[in-house]
Amino acid sequence: MSVLACHARVIAALAGCTALVLALTGTASAHPGHPDPARQVLAAHDGWGAQGTGTTGGAAADRAHVYTVATWEEFKAALADGGGAPRIIRVKGMIDADGPGCASFEVPGYDFAAYLDRYAPEHWGRTSTLDAEPDDSPEGLRRASAARQDAFIKADVPADTTIVGIGRGAGLKGASLQIKGVDNVIVRNLGFESPLDCFPQWDPTDTADGNWNSEYDSAVIHGSTHVWIDHDTFTDGGHPDSTLPSYFGRIYQQHDGELDIVKGADLVTASWNVFEDHDKTILIGNSDSAATAAVDRGHLRVTFHHNLFANLVERAPRVRFGQVDSYDNHFVAREGYGYSYGIGMESQLVAEHNAFTLADGVTAGSILKKWKDAPLTADDNYVNGAPADLIAVHNAEVPGEILRSGAGWTPVLRTRVDPARAVPGLVDHRAGAGHLR
Repeated sequence: MSVLACHARVIAALAGCTALVLALTGTASAHPGHPDPARQVLAAHDGWGAQGTGTTGGAAADRAHVYTVATWEEFKAALADGGGAPRIIRVKGMIDADGPGCASFEVPGYDFAAYLDRYAPEHWGRTSTLDAEPDDSPEGLRRASAARQDAFIKADVPADTTIVGIGRGAGLKGASLQIKGVDNVIVRNLGFESPLDCFPQWDPTDTADGNWNSEYDSAVIHGSTHVWIDHDTFTDGGHPDSTLPSYFGRIYQQHDGELDIVKGADLVTASWNVFEDHDKTILIGNSDSAATAAVDRGHLRVTFHHNLFANLVERAPRVRFGQVDSYDNHFVAREGYGYSYGIGMESQLVAEHNAFTLADGVTAGSILKKWKDAPLTADDNYVNGAPADLIAVHNAEVPGEILRSGAGWTPVLRTRVDPARAVPGLVDHRAGAGHLR
């Protein structure tokens, strides 16, 4: 073999080894000179998630705890592996967490037609819930089937974890990420297609007409701290509410929230995400009860910035108890819009420098919704390109639900504030999965 050929083989071998090491350690960058998104941490002062120890996720993971996954089974195995060590999970492509379909979760004897027959209002009435129904009843069989789906589509995220999509088109379909009772989690560059609840429960006492109630958020932050949700896209995908049937005169609701932050969760930053085509989008604090208040007071501190909220009905977000900073977001509302900001029990919302694009027939007074008496700050917001005092407009349009100005605190954890008029151009082109830089 010639010296030149030998030299070429050595170079090739070294290149192959280098590529292998980089694949294992996760330190390779798709763009030379740019940091690997899997190793990036939340910047100092970037929202509530930066408070205290900050949010670093799995940035310190060694090469044994960097996983590239392409199936739901691989994803859940990577979450369960590692014995508490920091980890990075790189998601390749769109992972389907739906399994083989709703029929695969049905227990023997479950029959939806029998369920509809037994609990039809003309048979059951509208004054009693189904909660006391025995295990062998249609409701009991529904509960058992729902438990099977619950175990399959939920995935528990451990502390010190970064989950990041690789390039464009990465995400989770039909999954429910459970960030529960842990600290220090990062979720970036993923497309989330909302889980479809196969077994909603009929509650004849929920409103005068009854309601179908569903489970499963795309992601829920439950009692956890230091969480960064960044450059993700949340949508109903191929199953928007418009495609869902109706039974007993009510929509057969198979979606819950896109992102819920509850049960004393704290220090969360949600940046550069897209939330679109959904009904009940984001809930911060899930109850007004005394027991919930004891857990939530002093927590639920969340920052939303540079997010796109498009074609939603409500809860962007609905807030209880928390000090929530929402700035530089773009809200796009069409027919069917309910509200964006829900002002709930003891909430302290600051909504500044946001842009609202409202379709004909949608009024600026509907942007805010008063659920409880709680003051808020809403300065320097623009509606259809013009400055608007959201509180004054709301109070003029809805005189029976007067809102008070002045949240009582001033956000300081902001790294960059863009003019409200510039927000649509920035956010619409840079937010969501596939736009991570």
